[in-house]
Amino acid sequence: MDRLFFAAGAISACLAVAAGAFGAHGLKNRLDAEMLSIFETGVRYQMYHAFALIVVAWALTRWPGHLMATSGWLFIAGTLIFSGSLYLLSLTGQRWLGAITPLGGLAFIAGWLCLASVIWKGEH
Repeated sequence: MDRLFFAAGAISACLAVAAGAFGAHGLKNRLDAEMLSIFETGVRYQMYHAFALIVVAWALTRWPGHLMATSGWLFIAGTLIFSGSLYLLSLTGQRWLGAITPLGGLAFIAGWLCLASVIWKGEH
């Protein structure tokens, strides 16, 4: 499972760099400032949580277990929902997608709480 989360983190970081470049160069003149800012927020949180997945991969080698793995899955879900909804919102202008974004944020928060809990208790 540690290799899966490490690979997922590396791939997510790669995609975040590509999305950031696309936003900076391909969308700069196509989106207004607000929509470009929304896109950039998606990129930023994707990159943060790509690194979080790499941390989970390392932590699994020290504190293996269900709750640690749950943390990784929550970071993946959060990235898909949070960043994905922001990408779609900025590219399509469909404002209703903003209602989905907080669900991804909740997944991120739950992932960080799972990670903290396992490390604090030193349990599996």
